[in-house]
Amino acid sequence: MNNYGFVKVATAIPHVKVADSMFNAKAILDQIQEADKKGVKVIVFPELSITAYSCADLFMQEVLVKEANQALEYILRETSSLGIIFIVGMPIKALNMALLNSAVVCQYGKTLGAVAKTYLPNYGEFYEDRWFTTKDKINTKSVSIAGKECPLTSGLFSTKDFTFGVEICEDLWAPIPQSSELALKGAEIIFNLSADTECVNKHSYLESLVKQQSARLISAYVYSSCGFGESTTDVVFAGNAMIYENGSELAKSERFSYDKQLIISDIDVEKLRSERVYNTTFIKNASKIQTLDTDIILCENPKSKNSEKSGENTPNYPKLDRIFAKNPFVPSGAELNERCEDIFSIQVSGLASRLLHINSKKVVVGISGGLDSTLALLVCIKTFDKLAYSRKGIIGVTMPGFGTTDRTYSNAINLMKELGITIREISIKKACTQHFKDINHDINTHDVVYENSQARERTQILMDISNACGAIVVGTGDMSELALGWATYNGDQMSMYGVNASVPKTLVKHLVKWIADGRVSKLACKILFDIVDTPISPELIPADSKGNILQKTEDLVGPYELHDFFMYYFLRFGFTPSKIYYLAKLAFKNSFTDEIILKWLRTFVWRFFAQQFKRSCMPDGPKVGSVTLSPRGDWRMPSDASVKAWIRDIEKIHLS
Repeated sequence: MNNYGFVKVATAIPHVKVADSMFNAKAILDQIQEADKKGVKVIVFPELSITAYSCADLFMQEVLVKEANQALEYILRETSSLGIIFIVGMPIKALNMALLNSAVVCQYGKTLGAVAKTYLPNYGEFYEDRWFTTKDKINTKSVSIAGKECPLTSGLFSTKDFTFGVEICEDLWAPIPQSSELALKGAEIIFNLSADTECVNKHSYLESLVKQQSARLISAYVYSSCGFGESTTDVVFAGNAMIYENGSELAKSERFSYDKQLIISDIDVEKLRSERVYNTTFIKNASKIQTLDTDIILCENPKSKNSEKSGENTPNYPKLDRIFAKNPFVPSGAELNERCEDIFSIQVSGLASRLLHINSKKVVVGISGGLDSTLALLVCIKTFDKLAYSRKGIIGVTMPGFGTTDRTYSNAINLMKELGITIREISIKKACTQHFKDINHDINTHDVVYENSQARERTQILMDISNACGAIVVGTGDMSELALGWATYNGDQMSMYGVNASVPKTLVKHLVKWIADGRVSKLACKILFDIVDTPISPELIPADSKGNILQKTEDLVGPYELHDFFMYYFLRFGFTPSKIYYLAKLAFKNSFTDEIILKWLRTFVWRFFAQQFKRSCMPDGPKVGSVTLSPRGDWRMPSDASVKAWIRDIEKIHLS
């Protein structure tokens, strides 16, 4: 099975009884077996999970330490045939003279290594250095666990497919956490065994800490903390379990639950590796780390008994416990409003800077009544208002052609009137008709010559008007069109500043809606919502007999919803087409058939390579997100690069 770089992990909060190690061991075993059946590769339990964390001075009792070892022996016997890696917490005696608060990593009935807690808190309700010591205080590289010698390690473990690190609770709260060094030594997933107590405002800080650490380390962070059953003599444990991937929350537990919990998700290790390669600061920082031991414990590649049953319709695809958004560029809820505000502000700031730099108070914009030109116009309006320039300095030019419909024409004219800009209407029909005669082209042949000549005529008009009045032409094309090359070279591909150049099509619609919602007059709002509902079209082919748009872009090049999905994973992470196809299958399983997804994926890849020459000379424009196609910024690609390797990868895809 091709796992496409995904590793299924789990964080568990078991039932627990304080100082009853055998009860706790059975509860832990139950969740290990459950996780194994679900295809989990690594599972982590809370700090001191075998004894419970809140044993206090009972840790000094030999009975508790011995029973903890016997409890682990029991778990190891019962898991001797299981390939799942599990990480449990327990007190370990070292050199018969010191007690270590430890995490023990186990697989196939064996202990692979133990990790001692580095920082012992001596504040609040628990004074751990009353009972435990730290690794640096003892001179040993191994400890006796469950009757056998086990390496005492720095916390770095590796399988054939991924490398992971282990730290314990307070280690994360240190100025330089252990996990920082572990990640810089190669750990892609960090597991934390914790016992955080609850108090007002602490939880939000904890979540922020885990989120930021996973983002800073470009890693996954899997966190498990004690829950119901721990002593509540002076404090309460809420049972926090969280899984983050590079700053993004994948899954978390229900706080203050009285039930055991098993939180499962899939870590995309391939994506993390891509991010680390892209972020050269990471490797530069790694080269300066000298303080950490480089011992790495090797584990067998985890394999669950039920892994052969975990495919989705076909053994070629893994079953994932995470959701992939259809529109990765478009967040949901309140975050969408924040995203729109940020993007719009960046666009406005970029255009304002350019106008101030060239000392111009005029712009020329081609207004078609479509989404892209509408957004560009709204950016101009906001820019002029912020600069206290007269809106009459915005020259909106509508240029009806052979395919212009009454709907788009009316929306263009009415919107310009309502926004109070200078309106110019110049039909391109006569000029194009004459041009066809000049080049001996049949006007009834609606081919690429017919279409592109109209786009170039419009661009020439805009450029000439800008020259005549000392203005700049503001481009309207968006990033999705640039990725597909859905623009006429030296036509709508060209401008003097492209405000939409790094805004994907799926986000353009939401930006226009966001602006319409209370940020313009009621009439302008009505017009904007009608523009949003208008089919996307270049309107270069005559309308049908009823005057409706005949040429619909998404019928020709495919749904922008799919193309933006492809573009995000292709550009942002460098995924193979086959992996992108698999993720699209999951995201669009209720929207598009596998055949449709594969068809348009092939179109996207082919067009992306074939149309690079248009991007190589694209105009300036502000970067608004993590992905852009500017040849001066994030994307530098030779125009004659071969697409064959990517097409071969597509040809290996088998429809389920």
